[in-house]
Amino acid sequence: MKLAQLVCAGVLLLAGSAAAQDGGNAISRTTISLGTATPGGGFPVYGDAFAAVINEADPSLSIEPRNTKGSNENIPLLEAGSLDIALVAGEPSYEAFMGIGRPATPLKILTAMYSNPGMFAVRADSPSRTIRDLVGKPVAFGARGSGLPILSRYMLDGIGLKQDEDFQAIYLDRAGDGPAMVQDGRAAALWGAGIGWPGFKTMAESAGGARFIAPDNGDIARIMAKHAFLKPLTIPAGSYPNQTAAIDSVGSWSFVLARESLPDDVAYRLARTLHGVEAAFCKKLAQACETTAANTVAAAPKAELIHPGVMKYFREIGVVK
Repeated sequence: MKLAQLVCAGVLLLAGSAAAQDGGNAISRTTISLGTATPGGGFPVYGDAFAAVINEADPSLSIEPRNTKGSNENIPLLEAGSLDIALVAGEPSYEAFMGIGRPATPLKILTAMYSNPGMFAVRADSPSRTIRDLVGKPVAFGARGSGLPILSRYMLDGIGLKQDEDFQAIYLDRAGDGPAMVQDGRAAALWGAGIGWPGFKTMAESAGGARFIAPDNGDIARIMAKHAFLKPLTIPAGSYPNQTAAIDSVGSWSFVLARESLPDDVAYRLARTLHGVEAAFCKKLAQACETTAANTVAAAPKAELIHPGVMKYFREIGVVK
């Protein structure tokens, strides 16, 4: 079998002969590296499902998920060409696109993943009822390098609290370690975001159960007034075991980002395949129900941040003009 030349030095995307057959003919397969995050968090779960539905739908594509330290590592890995595509939370994406604390990134959006309403989970028997009840207590804010601590930092700043000063902030080496810390009392609360987030699901299904704490209406207004890129988002009732009421909060959209040099034709094929499996992806993973072409256009801070190959496909299907 012959492998095609690398698209450019240091790039992982390869084109070559595949083992798959179509009518007795070998199918040329493009292998694409996908950066996710540490085990136990939502990104590896999403990344595995993303790879599975695309690989099944298009034998010419082979998505290969790779565990990383999360959003803050995925961005420089993409910029260096060490990953082809990667999952990145909304806040790190926003800071990178806007050049906040760093030069503006040339990375492009492949697709919106899902919205991330942020909230805390405490044990069901916890006396804490509001965010301010958690002040001074140990709180697990997520894995080092992930986007979750950045979202909480913006949200808390909006209501006049400092994450590393007003709380005993805990940053995890593995996202999956958080639920046990709350269950055994090492942490008073676990911060997380989104629908079907594994940490919250683990807590809600535990013997002690879980209760969720989110900003109230007044807090939401203050947060949005200070940080306009955060949006009001709702976690529907029943998103987690024993969650009987909808929960209002704030958050942003996570994205699958692509290295700037990802060829237009590859991005086009990915967008076309992903659009074709939207229903199957939704059936496979609840969070993926929000991974749509329409949501990608709506969630992108600017249309020009979407990869040109993706935009070509979006124009063809009428999602953009």
